[in-house]
Amino acid sequence: MNAPEALKPVLEFKNHDLVDDTAKPGVRYEKRPARKPDGSVVAGLYNAWITLDNPAQYNSYTTDMVKGVILALRAASNARDVNCIVFTGAGDKAFCTGGNTKEYAEYYAGQPQEYRQYLRLFNDMVTALLVADKPVICRVNGMRIGGGQEIGMACDFSVAQDLARFGQAGPKHGSAPIGGATDFLPLMVGAERAMAACVLCEPFSAHKAYQMGILTDVVPALKVDGRFVANPLVETQRQFDEFGRNVYGEAKTGAAAKEAKALLASGTVDLSMLDEKVEELCAKILLTFPECTLKTIEELRKPKLETWNRNKEGSRAWLSLNMMTEARAGFTAFNDGTKDDREADFVSLRQQLAAGTSWLDGLHDSIQPKARR
Repeated sequence: MNAPEALKPVLEFKNHDLVDDTAKPGVRYEKRPARKPDGSVVAGLYNAWITLDNPAQYNSYTTDMVKGVILALRAASNARDVNCIVFTGAGDKAFCTGGNTKEYAEYYAGQPQEYRQYLRLFNDMVTALLVADKPVICRVNGMRIGGGQEIGMACDFSVAQDLARFGQAGPKHGSAPIGGATDFLPLMVGAERAMAACVLCEPFSAHKAYQMGILTDVVPALKVDGRFVANPLVETQRQFDEFGRNVYGEAKTGAAAKEAKALLASGTVDLSMLDEKVEELCAKILLTFPECTLKTIEELRKPKLETWNRNKEGSRAWLSLNMMTEARAGFTAFNDGTKDDREADFVSLRQQLAAGTSWLDGLHDSIQPKARR
């Protein structure tokens, strides 16, 4: 039904956007028609979709992409006809795996002053998510790792397909997860689980993420013989319900893992159920008072925002200086190493530091994967 004639706008609206053109390489911004819970389209209202579009590099964000996300979030916040913001990635392999390690290794490594400027943009992206004037839903279409996990946790809601994996990667690749993980995870999952996730860098399933409390919902994405099947790689603690969802999941091992991989290979990935769940959430939000909803969200964001604001500048300074030592080594190893050998030699690094070796004495080169070949 069209809007009544009496509701035609009487104001000549001002433009509050920072720029006229928000387009940046690697980020897509589009408005899709809003729908009611029964699926019917609502005339004149939309949900804004912001998509990280760099699937060849698992939707890792480049400097330009960070700018694009900031501008898109601002545009969606200002759009009077937008109900919700959906933040997602292209394809079905990854939502986001964090900063673009190729750009990090080839430009920012060894350049702390340049990385410091980049981190101003990164901090602004996280802040833009935490202060958006619309509810932000993270549509987790695949891996949410490292910085991708951090920007995902800055969103208000997260809905995932159950083949997705989650986790941090900082201490394995020369960084610390202080772009949001050390701020948000203790609030969301408790100190002990946050410690394990951030320090050990072991990825975990969408089902475990749901049980930990960092997902609103999880749905299956694997289709075998025309039917949705829950992630076969995951062991569960109770029976799946009719949609394949479960509270908890750990990776299968041994013969069970081999059988699960065969089942996975026999199917196809279908994100239609994920899209339905995202649309369902958007529709539920549509049927609320917009300002009351936003105020509620702003209050619930406060613990994350307060912790983030308290730490972000100190984190930016440390991360910048770390580009001279461990970050330079870690990102170079990941960028230059082979598919199966992308980590620095941690044992050699610790041995050499214990013996008093300086980073200026060739330490960086000696711990690279190529030094082992």
